[in-house]
Amino acid sequence: MKMRYKPLEGYCKEYMRYLGIAKTERRSYAESVRLLEARGFKDISKFKSLKAGDKVYRGYEDRTVMAAVIGKKPIAEAGLKVVGGHTDAPRLDLKPKPLYEKGGYVYFDCHIYGGIKKYQWLVLPLALYGTIVRKDGTKVQVEVGDKPGDPVFMISDILPHLGYDQAKKTRDEFYPAEDLDVIAWTTYAKPKKDDKPGDAPKADKPALVEYLKKTYKIDEDDLLSAELEIVPAGMPREVGFDRSLIAGYGHDDRVCSFAGLQALIDAADNVPDQTASILMCDKEEIGSMGSTGMQSSFFENTVAELIERQERNAKDIMVRRALERSSMLSADVTAVDDPHFPDVASTGNGAFFHKGPAASKYTGGTSKSGASDCGPEFVARIRKIMDDGGVTWQMAELGKMEKGGGGTISQYMARFGMKVLDMGTPLMNMHAPWELASKFDCWQTYCAYSAYLRS
Repeated sequence: MKMRYKPLEGYCKEYMRYLGIAKTERRSYAESVRLLEARGFKDISKFKSLKAGDKVYRGYEDRTVMAAVIGKKPIAEAGLKVVGGHTDAPRLDLKPKPLYEKGGYVYFDCHIYGGIKKYQWLVLPLALYGTIVRKDGTKVQVEVGDKPGDPVFMISDILPHLGYDQAKKTRDEFYPAEDLDVIAWTTYAKPKKDDKPGDAPKADKPALVEYLKKTYKIDEDDLLSAELEIVPAGMPREVGFDRSLIAGYGHDDRVCSFAGLQALIDAADNVPDQTASILMCDKEEIGSMGSTGMQSSFFENTVAELIERQERNAKDIMVRRALERSSMLSADVTAVDDPHFPDVASTGNGAFFHKGPAASKYTGGTSKSGASDCGPEFVARIRKIMDDGGVTWQMAELGKMEKGGGGTISQYMARFGMKVLDMGTPLMNMHAPWELASKFDCWQTYCAYSAYLRS
């Protein structure tokens, strides 16, 4: 496919804008719903019945959303075409009781979310995002670290001059997870009469609590019902003199989710034969558990809601048949071959930058553990769709056997009998605070999902 620079750059500019907003799954959800509604999609609660061409979405808990353009053929008869990705990303979460004092400082006590290399999160400017829910149900949004003039947060590390003992430890040992705590306040409390000379200064935690009360109208106890996330501070940036790469937090997997979202929005002007849809789900990085993960009933419940608005006498068997007649591109990233680490590359089966999205017939690790192994018939069908659509794409697997592995939501969708193939953007630095993606691959991922949804 000939590179189309103008659409490519325009698409990537919009994606970078989205990525800078979508620092958390809740923010991704809100921006995705805004984009859907701006193009005429309506919440499913607004529909008593559905007809061909209707544009509908259903959200859940402000974190997971499914959107669809209703096709000419009933869903119960023809099933759906689905592009499904996730919007959560590895990070640090504040614990329920996050404030504690130590050695004259006040810290945020943090818990790891998803797979990270702990050392990559040290001495970086960090931002704080999230939602605090008061006992009366009112919500407070927290966004600190990315606006001009905002303070940032940081995790400290020992200087190399005194780090000899630390250097002897393994990667996982030298910085315990319980020490991945963020400096929140350093102003000392006023000395008390009973303080002795030489005593370490005490952090003024009450001053921080008072600051939170004044700024956000919350008490410390309100943090018990909060969802607060520590993420890298800073907006996405172009990389290299050729500006061909994008550095950003959360490419995995917002690069694919956004591509699916944009592909559906742009395809909505034409009524498809088979209902076209996207999924943007939560909790993939911790096993797709919970009420907003793909091991929940959200997807089949949403399909049931769609069918109930199309059929006079909707039955559960219609939902089951529709799911079995559906197909899906599991929209998740894969690893690009890094020349600095050739020993983990699957010879002849790796992904490369600037060659488009990578399809993976199976995920998992050695012995295909935990894999959804796609049948060759559906692979052949996707090959034809991609080639007929002029999409540049590649086939790859995630590294060499016995070196690790990874999974996606594909296995949780394939259990319905759906035909599912993983296909997503190759990344470098996956799960790091700053990941790298190729602009061309981002654009071709959008083209791939567009070709599939329009096929």
